Formats: sequence, structure tokens, C-alpha cells
Amino acid sequence: MDVPAHRAVRRSYDVGMVSGNPHRPGAARWLVPALAGWVAGTAIQLTQPQLWVYWLYVPGMLIGAGAAVGLFMRQAFSMPHALCMVLATALLAFGQVGVRALAFQARALEPALEGRDLLLTGVVASMPQSSSSGLRMQLHVESAHAEGLPVRLPSRIQLSWYLGFGDARHNASSNTLPTLWAGERWRMVVRLKAPHGNSNPHSFDYELWLWEQGVQAVGYVRDGKGHPAPQRLAQTWRHPVELARQEMRQRIDARLSDSNHAGWISALVTGDQNAIARADWNVFRATGVAHLMSISGLHITMFAWLAGRLTGAAWRRSARLCLYVPAPHAAVVGGLALACAYAVFSGWGVPSQRTIWMLAVFCLLRLSGRAWPWPVVWLLAGVVVLLMDPWAWLQAGFWLSFVAVGVLFATDDRGERAGSASVWWRIRAMLREQWLITMALSPLVLLLFGQVSVVGFAANLFAIPWVTLLVTPLAMAGTLVAPAWDLAEAAIGVLAGYLRWLAQLPFATLSVASVPVWVGLGGVVGGFLLAVRLPAPMRLGGVALLVPVLLWQPPRPPVGQFDLLAADIGQGSAVLVRTAQHALLFDAGPRFGRNSDAGDRVLVPLLRALAVQLDLLVISHSDSDHVGGAASVLAVHGHAQLLGSLAADHGLWQLRRGARCQAGQRWVWDGVVFTVLHPPAQSRLQRVKPNATSCVLRVSVSGGAGRQKAAALLTGDIEAAQERQLLDNGVLLQADVLVVPHHGSKTSSSAAFLDAITPRVALVQSGYRNRFGHPADVPMARYARRQIGVFDSPHCGAMFWRSAKPSEVICQRLEELRYWKHRLPDK
Repeated sequence: MDVPAHRAVRRSYDVGMVSGNPHRPGAARWLVPALAGWVAGTAIQLTQPQLWVYWLYVPGMLIGAGAAVGLFMRQAFSMPHALCMVLATALLAFGQVGVRALAFQARALEPALEGRDLLLTGVVASMPQSSSSGLRMQLHVESAHAEGLPVRLPSRIQLSWYLGFGDARHNASSNTLPTLWAGERWRMVVRLKAPHGNSNPHSFDYELWLWEQGVQAVGYVRDGKGHPAPQRLAQTWRHPVELARQEMRQRIDARLSDSNHAGWISALVTGDQNAIARADWNVFRATGVAHLMSISGLHITMFAWLAGRLTGAAWRRSARLCLYVPAPHAAVVGGLALACAYAVFSGWGVPSQRTIWMLAVFCLLRLSGRAWPWPVVWLLAGVVVLLMDPWAWLQAGFWLSFVAVGVLFATDDRGERAGSASVWWRIRAMLREQWLITMALSPLVLLLFGQVSVVGFAANLFAIPWVTLLVTPLAMAGTLVAPAWDLAEAAIGVLAGYLRWLAQLPFATLSVASVPVWVGLGGVVGGFLLAVRLPAPMRLGGVALLVPVLLWQPPRPPVGQFDLLAADIGQGSAVLVRTAQHALLFDAGPRFGRNSDAGDRVLVPLLRALAVQLDLLVISHSDSDHVGGAASVLAVHGHAQLLGSLAADHGLWQLRRGARCQAGQRWVWDGVVFTVLHPPAQSRLQRVKPNATSCVLRVSVSGGAGRQKAAALLTGDIEAAQERQLLDNGVLLQADVLVVPHHGSKTSSSAAFLDAITPRVALVQSGYRNRFGHPADVPMARYARRQIGVFDSPHCGAMFWRSAKPSEVICQRLEELRYWKHRLPDK
């Protein structure tokens, strides 16, 4: 139930309302409390930090089911009875979600198998995705062995096959990987680990996304010396839909090999959103049309409407068929069936599934002639989605579409529409619907993403009919007549030019800080009040509820204090330092691929959520895990200065002028002192290892006037030789918090260096089960002997430290514990 087709949803509702065949009143009274209870029970279960055991869930399910049936059979109805029904169905929903989660969790990867070479046989279960670094695919595991002994693995895993990784023996001369097809059976050596995503404030929950996909382990193919070569065994008939999608994608790529928009058509036909370039996605987000370039509820519902019309027209041509089944009913069933087939062919993604369940509800109501008030129909559609996918409750797409449907129901103008069907009225109705949706959903979009498109109304007003009535039909027609893809590509070119022009406007997007839930919910209510037809005072109340969303500012340190946030960006470094009025980012994390880096995926959204405008970006040195996301950060923060230990010919200097990082540089922001301790001014960056020239930055407050002294030391990737150099120079190293040098490498964190710093706590930025083995055991033992509290990214996620409380570190992963999140054992 992603972005709905508004008229199709409303049409199904209208037919039910005029059918004149309502439920018996006694049964209908129980429906609303039962549905409300189901929603509440599902929501409460999703807040559990860890799952209980079966014997706690199952009795609750039985009690809830028995109580609900008993209440439903009663003739009497009162408010206490309704509350009891809410509690009964909440207990039933809570229990069934818990049982399903336990059953899924029981098949998780055993920790003892993580990081080991496993020989497995499996079938490619998804259309492989290509990237500059290799392939990514999902595999259905049939058998697995570790050191010759059979082991149990999750049934579905996600694998990456990296190009040239580990001295690969695939066609090294052409540096290519073999072509994999969905349904193929392969035998290969892999290394797996539990799904473990980055955990940052207001970030995307990667682990929940994999949970919904049914993936319980991720890993990579071991294709190098000392390992058996991956072997293709056979082409099976399993996963025929994925194979058909892949073949269709190949046809599109072959036909439009010279086009910049082939990926758009692949996305519309096969659901392959990865085919669209990152720059295009940035345009879609800036103009608010991203929903049009994925197989969303809009596409599927419009497809259902068109298929229903065609089915009904064909059905009416046979009098015999109409005697058995009325043409309107055949149109409903045919439209739903063909829409379901389209959703399956496009990948059967979670948004597509939600839309099919929603359409099924409305179609069943239409076929049965039920006449229910719109809030009941709306709530029932949501409950059906939650019944099939309880974790949809936590997905942005569910809430966007669910609220959109509710707004359209609440603002329906059937009375006015009954007496007018002119072209101008239809144009007016389309404009009104788009305006209502834009106005009602903007606060919700701000709550979910911290950014909303100001030009979204103008973009969607053209893009929705252009894509749904022209581009998508042409793209689908190309599956039968290939030249139609050329016409679709030409139509996309017109749309792309219009969207890029809108995206380049200086006011194209509005960004606000992420607000607390209570402020965001108030804003959503305010948008709803503005959209529906209410008296002016109530609409003004909606405006009042929106103001906090627009003006909210996260708390900042007071003058004379600072805080530090070590972001969770995997194997790399990125540390945000904030004072009362300024902000500095020390390093920008790694590059993940040609079109993906930590700056775009993690740091830019994080800075937006915290309402941070960078004053300075410091790049400690040129290693890719420190500089990889810098270009993306600088592209968004146009006023940020650049300070880096980078060679004169490094590409970043072409993006932003700045200064070379040198010992002795010093500045003061809001009573906080920043001092560069390394590298020396005379060091030659091009003649030494980049780690040796890492910028070292000390941030401190001097105390006084009742304030406590505090300091932080950011060290980049310096090693023991540079640590000795700092000690020999006699610079002040003492700090309360130390960002551990070189991610905890065994070549750093010497004993004398730690004795000079005497930190209370130390922060390690490293990736979960990274291939370097960071942090190493030997340096960690030195921290332990000195009773220094060590916090690392895999256990903590993002780590937050404040100079006002120098002994305290807040771990983001521990702040938002949920049972689907990977939890490492305590160190």
C-alpha cells in the first residue's frame, strides 16, 4: 500500500456505499474495536527489545481469540464490551506477531559459522544486481558444509561476488564475472555473517529491511587461490518469474544500450530500481516523484483499473458469460488478478504486496456489496496489510499511502461529483486531489525524511499523468513490440528535462531537523486539519500544529562546551564535533562503490536530521575509508571550508579551496579551542605513507567559571612512529575521550602514547567483522590494563560524547534496541 491511485480506491468505496446491503448491526458494532485492537497489539509487539518464549505468546493468543469470539457472540454491546474487544484482539495480534518472529529468528545464522569458509550449494533466487564492484544476489541454500561436515544455514542469504576480489580466478584478463541467471544452481565457497547495518540517529533500518525480505545472512563469494572455483551445476526451473524479469531487463538494455534512461524503463517494467543512476534518484527526491520510478501502489492500482476496464469490456461481448457472472464483477476480479500478476513480475516487493492486499479488501467489499462508513473501510485495509506484514507498521511507504487514502476518504466530494462530469470539473478535481495530498502529506514526509519537495506539487501534476498514462503503458507495450521502448525513452527525456529544471531551483526542497515523535504527530494532525473541510478556526489550529515542525531545533551544547558524535559508517572514520554555533566534520567515511559512499548514504542525512550546517570539513589523510564521502558532503554543504592532509594534486582541492593540515594551526569557536598537533609543516605528503601524515586534532575547553575542563583527541590513522613523534615534540596530549588511532590497529595505541593521554573513554570506528581484524587484541589489552572504557561501532553504533559529562558515552544501538537488530555479545 505504497502511493495509491486515488480515484480507483474511491471508486471501489463508492460502489460499496450505494449497494444498499449492509452488515447486520450487531456484527458491525464489533468491527471497529476489533480492528483498533489489532493495530494496537501489533504496534506494541514491535516495540519489544527482545522476543519472549513461545509459552508466553501462545497462551495470550488463545486467551485473546477466545475472548474475542465470546464477545462477538453476545447480543449486548456497550463501551466496556468494546474496550474488552480492543484488549482481546490486541492480545491476539501481539501473540501472533511474536510467534511469527520467533519462528523466523529460529532459522538465523549460528554465530559459530560467521567468518568461516563454507562450501554451499544453492539456487540463485533473485535477479542478480550488477555494480562497479561486482554482483549482488539472493541465494536459496540447499546444502552447506564446513570443513567437510554438514551445517545448517538460513534458507535465504544475500551474497556479493566482488570483481577481482581475493585474486579471483574468473576471467582475469577481461576482469569480468560470469553471467549469473536466476534459477541457476551453483556450488561455491562463501563467508557469511549476521545482517548488521549501520545504526545512526534517524537512519534507515537496514536490518529490518532484510528481515522483511526474509534474508538472515549476508556474505561474499570466496573466489581466489586455495578455494574451489565457483561451479555452475544446472539451470533449474525454480524462480521462473525472476528469470523472466532478468531476460526482460537484458532485452531493454540491448535495445536502449546508448540511452541514459534505460534504467528508468527497467525500473517501470521489472522493478529493478538499482538500474537508475544515483544522480537521477537525487532529482526524483528533490522533486517529490520518487514514487513514480518504482513499482508503487500508483502503478499497480492504475494497472488494476485499466485491466478491469478491458476485462469488463471483453466480458460484455459474451452474453453467456454475463449470465454466469455479471460483467462488473468479472472486471473487479480480472483487474485484481492481472494487477497481482504485474506485482509478481515486477519483483513482488513489499510495497507491491501492500497494494495488492489493499486492493483485495476494496474488491471483496465491492463484490459483497458491503456498505461500511469510510473510517471502517480505511482501518480494515490497514489491518489486512498488518496481518500479512506486521513490520510494515515501521515502513515509511505504509504510512504515506495509508494517510493519503484517509485524507481522500475524508475530503471526498461525491455529492458535488454526482451532478457534474464535465472535462473542466474533472481537471478541477484532479488539481484538488493533488493539492490535498501534497498539503496533507508534507508534514508526514518531513517527519519521516526531514526533507520535503517544495516543487513537488508542480512536478507531480505533470509527472503523474505523464508516467501513468504514457510512459508506463509504452514501457509495458515494449515487452511485446520493442520499438515502443524507443517512444517511452523519448517521453522520459521530456519528463527528465522538466524535473531537472525544477530540481535546480534554489527553493526546490525544504529541510528541517528531525523532530520528536510528539511534535511530528502534531504536524501530521495539522496537515490533516488543513486538508479536510473544516471551519476556519480549526484550520488555524492545524497551522499552529505545523509551526513546531518547521521551527524545531535540536539542542546544541552551551557556550564553552562541545559534543562529539562518532558516526557508524562501517570500516572508516567520520566524527562530528559541535559547539554552540559551529560544526566540524573530521573525515567523511568510505566509498562503497562507484555510485555510493558514506557521505551520501549516512552523513548528509545525519547532518540534515541534526540541523547541522558544516563550517569545516577536516580530512585526516587520503585513504579511501576517510575521504570516500567527502565530495558528497561538500556538494551539499557549499559554505564548508576544507582542511586536509592531502597532496597538492588531490581531486578534493578542485571541489573546494582550503588549507593543508599542519601542526600549530589553532582557532576558537564559542569558547572551545581547536589545535592541530600533526603533521609537521615540513612533511612531504607525496613521499611517505598516507597514515604517517594523518591530521591529529585536539579539541578542548579550558574550564573556569564553574565549568569542567574536558578535551577530545582525534587521531586519524597515525601509527606508533607518529605517536613517538608527538611525544618527543612535547605537545599537550591529555584528553578525556580518544578516537582510537587507525581503528584499533596493532601498529598503533602504544603504551607510552596512552599514558600521556590518560583518556577516560576510547572510541573505535570499525566495521563489523571487517577483513582487517580491527580492533586488534594486543592494543585493546593495553586499554583494558589502564581501565579505559572502550566503545566500538559494531557494539554501539553511533557513539555520542559530551564535554559536560566526559565519562559517559551514549550508544545509539543500545538506545533503540529491537528484537530484529543484531546484538553482539558483551565484550
